Amino acid sequence: MSSKLFSSLLIKNTTFKNRIVISPMCQYSATDGFANDWHLVHLGSRASGGAGLIIQEATAVSPEGRISPGDLGLWKDEQIEKMQVINRFIVSQNSIPGIQLAHAGRKASAAAPWEGGRKVDETQGGWDTVAPSAVAYHDNEKTPIPLDKAGIEKVISDFKASTKRAVQAGFQVLEIHGAHGYLLHQFLSPLSNLRTDEYGGSFENRIRFTLDIVEAVQSEWPENLPLFFRISATDWAEGGWNLEESVQLSKILKEKGVDLIDVSSGGLVSHQQIPLGPNYQVPFAESIKKETGMMTGAVGLITEAAQAEEIVASGKADLVLFARESLRNPNLGLKFAEELQADIQWPKQYERAKNK
Repeated sequence: MSSKLFSSLLIKNTTFKNRIVISPMCQYSATDGFANDWHLVHLGSRASGGAGLIIQEATAVSPEGRISPGDLGLWKDEQIEKMQVINRFIVSQNSIPGIQLAHAGRKASAAAPWEGGRKVDETQGGWDTVAPSAVAYHDNEKTPIPLDKAGIEKVISDFKASTKRAVQAGFQVLEIHGAHGYLLHQFLSPLSNLRTDEYGGSFENRIRFTLDIVEAVQSEWPENLPLFFRISATDWAEGGWNLEESVQLSKILKEKGVDLIDVSSGGLVSHQQIPLGPNYQVPFAESIKKETGMMTGAVGLITEAAQAEEIVASGKADLVLFARESLRNPNLGLKFAEELQADIQWPKQYERAKNK
């Protein structure tokens, strides 16, 4: 029986050789937003390792939009060159280079995980954070600055400018980060958005900022290239953003021309209650796909080849995204193909190891 995980997928004019995606994962290893050889090896090795799509980590559209001082950025033209080098290598491995554009909002200005992950102040290279409302992620943190109209317009403009640079850098998929408690998610959820203007209150108002960002990105992103949106399907907290609203937003995004919803969850509030377990987020991807007819990506504690195969083969999602499992094994695609008895092309340099 042929493997569905290793079947190709056409989105717009782009053909993905298989359904394995390397999830965007922060490396906290950039200086002033610039990519370096760590990013080349990290992303490149997963392309040579057989994945069909490699999505670069959450890449900030402005310095203040970074999660940490070590995040990648695409807020100035000089940052394009190294990304071009990385993307050329990914393409040479018959893989697709993607980018996730992001703004961290109130969760910005944090230390790297191995430095404790806490908020850093200006003496440690940190900065003031912004958000829809003056509500901090942790009670003991400095309150973020609520975005005024000019601030909102700046973020929209930053996404537009970064998208233009992403095209120049050679990315072939763009994902807008609307999940994990970062700025777009902060506007979506009533737990973090207490605004009383046209960007707060009703569902229509809370999604307005997201739709503005999508429109700005689309004004620069080529129509023939895939556009993804990452969503947190639920806040896992009472009174927060939920699956019903996620389905509703996904329907609207489909009408607006977004091609795929990358379905994650959580990250907005520190009091979230997540029932972790294998496939724990897959039902969200399945629901959104079923309710909207839209392509979805599944993510979260998916670690086995047979597990990923079942998700795609049963129609729960169209792509499967791997994060920590791909950190454990850069050659995930090659390994899973062997386990599922899918005959795939290996890098010529590795071919002599293909058949044991």
